[in-house]
Amino acid sequence: MADDRNRFEVSLVTPDGAVFEGEAEMIIVPGTAGEIGILARHAPLVGMLKAGSTRVHVSASDVREFATGPGFFKVETDRALALVDDAVNAKEIDVPRAEAQLATAKAELEKITAGESDADRWQIEQRIKHAENQLGVATGAR
Repeated sequence: MADDRNRFEVSLVTPDGAVFEGEAEMIIVPGTAGEIGILARHAPLVGMLKAGSTRVHVSASDVREFATGPGFFKVETDRALALVDDAVNAKEIDVPRAEAQLATAKAELEKITAGESDADRWQIEQRIKHAENQLGVATGAR
């Protein structure tokens, strides 16, 4: 039986709702300056997150990985909250679809750069980052 003192509440939330809520032994998030690992009874913390891999260690044998977008992270007494703009379970990433999305977005960015499109550059760049992040998580290239 696991020691409950080594567990804490974890929430991974997007604008569409919670992607993960429950107890965990550890969470690792992609902080802007590098990965941040949190265990139970961690000191309070607030930080910014970049797109990357978020891993929730429910137990030693149950690690749930998500491709997450940028956001914010807060640690309180026995609770961690990650608010991100997107989160996709690594097991549910459709690699061919992400590759196609990346190719389409890169082609659109080339058109913008060449002056052949008036699409929003920032939105296209975000689509590229999102597809690259999913592919990185799916292939283990963090």
